[in-house]
Amino acid sequence: MFSRFNVDFSAQDFDHYQLVNKPLWVDYQDGKISAAELQSTRFEMWAEKLGVTANRLNSEFLIAMADICSLLPGARELVDALSGKVNMGIITNGFTELQTIRLERTGLKNVFSPLIISEQVGAAKPDVAIFEHAFTLMNNPAKEDILMVGDNLHSDIQGGINAGIDTCWLNIHGAVADENIAPRYQVSSLGELQKLLLA
Repeated sequence: MFSRFNVDFSAQDFDHYQLVNKPLWVDYQDGKISAAELQSTRFEMWAEKLGVTANRLNSEFLIAMADICSLLPGARELVDALSGKVNMGIITNGFTELQTIRLERTGLKNVFSPLIISEQVGAAKPDVAIFEHAFTLMNNPAKEDILMVGDNLHSDIQGGINAGIDTCWLNIHGAVADENIAPRYQVSSLGELQKLLLA
């Protein structure tokens, strides 16, 4: 992204960006700031350096993220195996523009229903409100029939626990577990998840 502005973005620059970005995501998940505030604030320093708006940088960032989107190994096989057997939906704390492009480019746009994007709902995982919104759109199935699968312990898994549904932590990178957050299941790959779901 920064190459479009003729700027070298070093590892040190990335580390500094993450020092700003990560706390903003926590604030967003906790409902302290809006999606718009997160997207503009994280690029304020760079916007000032480059003489452009933070919103312009954020748009460029979303385009760059969309350009490198790809499916996780086993994703297509998992979707094909589950298709027609279960209802698959998405609850994401991502942003509308990027999530829409990702689903279109990966060919999964029509696979998931409902598709719930926190930016549109006004609540983000782990807030129970976004899960309750999902349940309503799903015609309120029995909670014991729902499984929340996610890779983020604090938003996905804690959110599912808050909402009273079973959870499965997709721990691809072997992250250290949080003793205060206990998913019902844990898998290290989508292939392992497929075996679990079809057992």
